[in-house]
Amino acid sequence: MAQYTIEIDETFDVPRRKAFAVFADHHRFGKLVGAPVKRIKDSDQADPNGIGSVRKIGIGPLSLEETVLGFEPDSLIEYTISSISPLRNHLGRILFSDAGEGRTRIQYSIRFEDIVPFTGKAVQVALGKGLRRGIKRLPSMA
Repeated sequence: MAQYTIEIDETFDVPRRKAFAVFADHHRFGKLVGAPVKRIKDSDQADPNGIGSVRKIGIGPLSLEETVLGFEPDSLIEYTISSISPLRNHLGRILFSDAGEGRTRIQYSIRFEDIVPFTGKAVQVALGKGLRRGIKRLPSMA
């Protein structure tokens, strides 16, 4: 299986706490990336979107589920695909850091392997484009 990576490193004129809040809330994250997202299982931690929460992305048979594996308020979100998917060994990681004067640096990486040969590159390109386009909406959503 081939391994693929998407790397996004952007800085926004949005305070870190507000930027994190958009990415951490499953519903708002869906609006950010332009896909229907619904939390289907709450975390047993203080934040219902934290470790162990599960979100469904997409509609009907074209949907998948992601489970939050790491959650450090205002700093880190890690998640993996936890339903049947054409990808495996998937890990999404979003790091938030201060970039001075109310600005936030977001380092977003996704690593995965494809199951069906040659599909990984198409997923990498499409998902990378969609995420890059979507996160540009952050300032208007924070």
